Amino acid sequence: MDIEVFWGALDAAKDGDKPFDVAVVDHLSALPAEEILAFEHRFSRLRDAVYRWEVWAAAYLIGGGCSDDRFSDFAAGLVALGREWYERAAACPDSLAEYPAVRIAAADGDQDVIFDEDFNFAASRAYERLTGDSDVFWEDWSAYTDARATEAEASEGMGEPFDFGDDQQMRRRLPRLAALHLGPGPD
Repeated sequence: MDIEVFWGALDAAKDGDKPFDVAVVDHLSALPAEEILAFEHRFSRLRDAVYRWEVWAAAYLIGGGCSDDRFSDFAAGLVALGREWYERAAACPDSLAEYPAVRIAAADGDQDVIFDEDFNFAASRAYERLTGDSDVFWEDWSAYTDARATEAEASEGMGEPFDFGDDQQMRRRLPRLAALHLGPGPD
């Protein structure tokens, strides 16, 4: 799926009255099965592209901790934010300190902002709606990805690991998010 079509589908889903993931499922289930798989492929590539330590550290600060599964939900949530914020966060995870919902959530103690487990499964739910079979998506997805296994997937790795529990490291690497979630640092 072309990147412009992908982001356009997400933008269209945000324009309605339905919850975002439901609107995405509705949009996708009107497409042919191959397009739903292509959507999942694009989504997976975007989600995987932010699988980096500094992004995980941002999720750790925003979520008050962050397991492997929860980081997958955070990465999905970054994609769900839309192209502008996704690209900003991918380039500089600390820029999420400027995202209005993150600022509000930090003040309110809400640790679920951005995390979007339901969006992780939008394509599979749309595929099930289209086919009537809950298992066929995973079978077809496996065949779809196997057919594309020779495609060059750029991977820069996760970057330099560091201790998310070390407030000094977090303040150095993500100063704006750390200020929101850890409070003012030592002078």
